[in-house]
Amino acid sequence: MRLEYFQLIDRIIDLNLADRKISSEATVPTASTIFEGHFPGYPLMPGVLLIEAMAQTSGWLVIAANRFERVPFLASVKEAKLRTFVTPGEVLSVEAQLMHEGSGYAVTKAKIVANGKPICDATLTLRVMDFPNAEMETEMRKLASRIGLALEAPVNG
Repeated sequence: MRLEYFQLIDRIIDLNLADRKISSEATVPTASTIFEGHFPGYPLMPGVLLIEAMAQTSGWLVIAANRFERVPFLASVKEAKLRTFVTPGEVLSVEAQLMHEGSGYAVTKAKIVANGKPICDATLTLRVMDFPNAEMETEMRKLASRIGLALEAPVNG
C-alpha cells in the first residue's frame, strides 16, 4: 500500500471473470504521514481510504472484465458501513463482485475483511469510459502488471 500515491492495492489474489469476482490484498503501512493527524497517539486508517481500497479493487475487476479497453472512475458510494477500526500493519482482504455493467456504468458490491473480521462494505457505482489519453492507459497497464492483474487485451497502436 502506497498511501502517498493513493495506490492502495498491493496485489490481486484472485480474479474470476466467469463469476465476476475479484479479491485483492492490501497491507496498511506501519508508518505514514496520514497517521500523524489521524489520530495523534492513536493511528487509524481513514475510512475514506478503506472505501477507496474497495473502489480500486472494483475498478480492477471492471478493467479486467472489459479487457482493458475502458477505465472506471468512482461515481457513487451507497450503503457504506464502517464496522471497526483498522490500525497500521494490518493485512486487508478486499473483495468485489460486479453486479451490473452497462450504459457507461458498473455497480459492484465490495467488502474488506481482516483476520476473519468484517471491516467495511459498500455498494459502489463506477463511471466507465474510454481512457482519456494514451499516457494514462500506459501507466494503468504498468500498475496492473505490478499488482499481478493479467492483461487480457493487447496494447493499442
